[in-house]
Amino acid sequence: MNRRRFTKNILIAGALGLTSYPIFKWVSINKNVSPDAFRPYANLIDELAETIIPRTDTPGAKDAKVGSFITKMLVSCTDNRTQNIFLQGLNDLEEYAHDKYNHSFLECSKTERLATLEHFEQKSTYRFNVLNKIENKFIGLPFILNLKRLTVQGYCTSQVGVTKGMAYELIPVHFQACIPLTPGQKSWATK
Repeated sequence: MNRRRFTKNILIAGALGLTSYPIFKWVSINKNVSPDAFRPYANLIDELAETIIPRTDTPGAKDAKVGSFITKMLVSCTDNRTQNIFLQGLNDLEEYAHDKYNHSFLECSKTERLATLEHFEQKSTYRFNVLNKIENKFIGLPFILNLKRLTVQGYCTSQVGVTKGMAYELIPVHFQACIPLTPGQKSWATK
């Protein structure tokens, strides 16, 4: 075999090796997802949402049934790519909890749960914002950011979240564009 052919084959093999992972990743995040794929993760999603918005003197995410909201939104209102990224994120989270703490996320303490979510949040973003925008455009929103977004959306649109978690007036009488909050006051749901 001559040197040119050998170099050409090495370059082709290297190019195929470099492009095979992105192609594999692209195919794996765009495959069809069964509507029942999220059912085994119902308790995990509830606990994740409760970790983000815990019960204090106001109701938490479990009280507002945010886990059910997240599942419905993922199944009914998102594309296959978002669903696959979310499922992969749930699997990665469970795997991380097993590797780090030797038990599942559901068995973790509050501090272990917070540390796990912080780890995934740090892992999901790059130092340069341009890279985050590129990844969000071509691959999709990372699992942890999507989880946080859906948790807040579900809580802030639930009856429990609006009436008990935030300050709520059924019929606001006066419109005031900017109202300063006093210390300890809940944010407004209707203003």
